[in-house]
Amino acid sequence: MKYRMLIMLLLAAATMMGQNPKREFRGAWIQAVNGQFQNIGRDRMQAMLSSQLDDLQKDGINAIFFQVRVEGDALYQSPLEPWSRYLTGQQGVPPDPYWDPLQWMIEQCHARGMELHAWINPYRAKTKGTTALAANHEYSRHPDRFFDYDGLYIFDPGRPENRDYICQVACDIVNRYDVDGIHMDDYFYPYPVAGVAIPDDASYSMYGGGMDRGDWRRQNVNKFVQQMCRQIRQTKPWVKFGVSPFGIYRNQKNDPNGSATNGLQNYDDLYADVLEWVRQGWVDYNVPQIYWEIGNKAADYDTLIRWWSANAGQRPLYVGQDVMRTVKNPDPVDASQHQMHRKYQLQRSLPGIQGSCQWYAAAVCENPGGYQDALRLQYHSTPALQPLMPWIDGKAPGKPRKTAIIWTEDGPVLFWTAPKAKNVMDEAQQYVVYRFGPGEKVNLDDASHILCITDKTMLPLSYQGGETKYTYVVTALDRLQNESKAAKKKVKL
Repeated sequence: MKYRMLIMLLLAAATMMGQNPKREFRGAWIQAVNGQFQNIGRDRMQAMLSSQLDDLQKDGINAIFFQVRVEGDALYQSPLEPWSRYLTGQQGVPPDPYWDPLQWMIEQCHARGMELHAWINPYRAKTKGTTALAANHEYSRHPDRFFDYDGLYIFDPGRPENRDYICQVACDIVNRYDVDGIHMDDYFYPYPVAGVAIPDDASYSMYGGGMDRGDWRRQNVNKFVQQMCRQIRQTKPWVKFGVSPFGIYRNQKNDPNGSATNGLQNYDDLYADVLEWVRQGWVDYNVPQIYWEIGNKAADYDTLIRWWSANAGQRPLYVGQDVMRTVKNPDPVDASQHQMHRKYQLQRSLPGIQGSCQWYAAAVCENPGGYQDALRLQYHSTPALQPLMPWIDGKAPGKPRKTAIIWTEDGPVLFWTAPKAKNVMDEAQQYVVYRFGPGEKVNLDDASHILCITDKTMLPLSYQGGETKYTYVVTALDRLQNESKAAKKKVKL
């Protein structure tokens, strides 16, 4: 009874809110650092991930951030770094039976119409729980390029050879795998520990040039982000590069342009000048982790999402949403419900925000507080294309050719042919199929008319007696989901 009531309320809310956006990033993080894959074997891990991806597809999720580099290691076959202990239980030991989780995830996500972004931690080289490093770990080869900070080994961001190496690792992934993006999380300089100074005197003495230490550290990370963006674009121009910074840029007490918050800061504590990266166009998207609840005294979600919206700049801003904190806290106006509805109202009403990413995928699938139901029935009830990125590619592909209805023994089938392309950026990768009934105006901005987004060049149709005339529209999408002009076909079904 409670479940049916929830469905009715969601459907009513969806009707009142109007249509969902046609373009929206709808992501989810799948992490390895929590040890959920550690030594469980190929079959169990594939079964777990297949179940999650099936669920997430039904939830309207259209992109996955899959963690493949936790601590200078790899959840894929790397010529540069050892197999991760977060996969096999011991660093440097390959999976048995052998398989490549990244390649498998790419295939699985693409088969479900999802993007796959390879998520890497750039600077962390050893977590506290790691007791042994493999002989081919970069620390084992060049220990002088690292520092120990409270039990963590960190690639010293002040050393240019570390920038070069981490970019080499990322570009190796881009070159050998059909990833849609490279994604970096919030770990740049290490999260500060009270009373523990960052031991980078040697690299500062070598490269600091008399700069203020904080400015020099920010410059180091800036150079790295700029280099990463440039080299990814040179390797494969369509691969996106994005970051997921900690949710506070600066507090107002330190910067009048900062947010009215009181917490750890990207700029001052992690030396991550995220707004500079956006201003300079060194990232293609920004996903601040606004994980707190509405009303949090130190870091209020409402305050932060408005601040990030006002500072989104010329790059898409996606909101990092914490599933469990959202459902554990009551709505500040209506204590009988949790905060999901109000958070999504904010997300979709503020300028510059073009989607969200769920922390974390497994939490969505557990459906706490009906969170997954709300995605399926309301917020993601219609398909969504990815936000446009014209600075990478703004040219649409040609429209589908030779659109036809062919009657088969199994019923009518809509067929079309791929458009011609002059280069890889113009090639059609997917197609959007829309349907409009009698008297309905063809409006491709209305996502409720999208039947599917598919990589096939055909779609079986349902015959209903031949009394109703429908208009089908097919458009082509390139790798950046630029959309072609429409090819139309009318048929009575």
